[in-house]
Amino acid sequence: MTEPTSLPNAPVKQSALKRVTLKFFSLLNSFRKIIINVVFFLVLFIFIAALGSDDDKTVVPNNTALVLNLTGDIVEQKNAIDPMDALISEALEEKEKNPEVLLSDLLNVIERAKNDSRIEMIVLQLQGLNSTGLSKLQDIAQALETFKAAGKKIIAVGDQYSQDQYYLASSADEVWLNPRGWLLLDGYGRYQLYFKSALDKLSISQHIFRVGTYKSAVEPYMRDDMSAAAKEANKLWLTDLWSQYKSDVASNRKFSINNFDENADVLVAKLEQADGNIAQYALDNLWVDALKNRQEMKLSLIKLVGKNSAGDSYNHISFKHYLSATKPMYPMVNPNTDKVAVIVAKGTILDGHQKPGTIGGDSTASLLREARLNNKVKAVVLRVDSPGGSAYASEIIRQEIELIKLAGKPVVASMGTYAASGGYWISAPADKIIASPATITGSIGIYGFFMTFENSLSKLGVYTDGVGTTDIAGFGVTRPLTDGMARVFQLNINRGYQDFIGLVAENRNMSLEQVDSIAQGRVWSGAKAKELGLVDELGNLTTAINAAAELAELATFETLLIEIEQTPKDLFLQGLLGQAKTFFPETEIITLSNTDKLFLEIKAQLSHLNILNDPQGVYSLCMTCEIN
Repeated sequence: MTEPTSLPNAPVKQSALKRVTLKFFSLLNSFRKIIINVVFFLVLFIFIAALGSDDDKTVVPNNTALVLNLTGDIVEQKNAIDPMDALISEALEEKEKNPEVLLSDLLNVIERAKNDSRIEMIVLQLQGLNSTGLSKLQDIAQALETFKAAGKKIIAVGDQYSQDQYYLASSADEVWLNPRGWLLLDGYGRYQLYFKSALDKLSISQHIFRVGTYKSAVEPYMRDDMSAAAKEANKLWLTDLWSQYKSDVASNRKFSINNFDENADVLVAKLEQADGNIAQYALDNLWVDALKNRQEMKLSLIKLVGKNSAGDSYNHISFKHYLSATKPMYPMVNPNTDKVAVIVAKGTILDGHQKPGTIGGDSTASLLREARLNNKVKAVVLRVDSPGGSAYASEIIRQEIELIKLAGKPVVASMGTYAASGGYWISAPADKIIASPATITGSIGIYGFFMTFENSLSKLGVYTDGVGTTDIAGFGVTRPLTDGMARVFQLNINRGYQDFIGLVAENRNMSLEQVDSIAQGRVWSGAKAKELGLVDELGNLTTAINAAAELAELATFETLLIEIEQTPKDLFLQGLLGQAKTFFPETEIITLSNTDKLFLEIKAQLSHLNILNDPQGVYSLCMTCEIN
């Protein structure tokens, strides 16, 4: 009788065959996807390339006007957007929800236009420009002044002007306003929503731990109004910025700094003289030079630069088209020259790796590390535009800055619109700190905050109970906070504050008492911060780059922007997007209703609770730095 020796191995053979078969079909399916994607992108690339052929490339006309038709926010660094989503949006002509203009692009465009014989003038068409920090406006205005100094003219045109838009318009040789237009300058203010009573009605328990009399970031959750200390501090820096605004505009328009109608009775009296016509009031008050409707503006511009090729408007080129026509596709970097590295730290500081537009503790530290390990980089400029955020992430960045200094490379912090709380934490160790006079900085303080919902849940008949081996076991948002745990949190916050003022004292050559007297979460303007010793010098990014080169004793150098590297896929898609923008119409700005704006404001204030991710729950964030 033959033994069935083959039977026990049959399932093994079947299982092996099944695995091989599954692997084969998996590889076949992957190969199919690759082929389909390659064919798709190849066809898409051919389509884009055909539409964006040499015949359709942007050409800068002679004797033309550069129209700075800026839309959205002006930023130090754009928020990361998936290139495929952007490409599809362009193809479908979808409206851009949150358009952004890169500050460096704008400054470079103005500089190139100044030296471009084809550009005769600039037309400021600013109605799409959103609120922009005064420090950025001052940088742009300075660039516009150099343009005028080259003997070229600037005209501002608009149906109306917001306060930020008018700041730039005041730099123009002439400001034109529609006869039915609007222009009122209402100054700076800081108003926000407060939620304490609403939280009480929902029986939500707020647990707040902070150090600093003026650390008002958590006030909306513990009060129904702004504290007296916060009002005092806010009034001081808001007044400082408003004084700068008035001084700059008055100088541009060549009238008295008293020509700002801050008193409602004076404003009403002037409006009555203008028969209630806001545009006429603006003309009488010397805000604008002429009242012209759109047709009159167009005809006046035709007289200055002639008609375009189509014959239906004046000869001009838009900001985006001029940028694409003059910006090098691949910036040339000489590998043999010494470099001053520029690293942008823009947005809220969060733990971990973050995309551009937000500061990641790990991702920003890796950029600093790249600068440290690059032998051609001799100095580093950290461009900070941040209201702060995670204290732990801020410390990770600070530690990397210290390593750069130990490597013998000077570090200069360049402050943009904001460099407060955690933004100051990462600036403090720099060998030199340079801020704009209008920078919002300081806010040296720290806090922790969370909510528990035991009372809210009890109203629904939901309770938490159980046992643990320690007093702190089972801590969570569904249980009341014990006195012992509250003390633990407060001690941690106190330690964080001492670390913060110790960091500032060590790097600014001040005593702990001196730092504490100007800390306590208080916000300062850049100009005041210099008086207090928190800042070394007033200036912009160029000032900081030159200072870094001087500290490194560099006679000649190039700047090197170090940023998160894009994947080959992203670079390919962005190339397609650049081609697409040459033939698809420019995107429009969505106009929000007042109701939409209210919900967005509520969402913005509450969003801090969702996005902040400090692993220890400790934050150095200046939520009171925003102005409106």
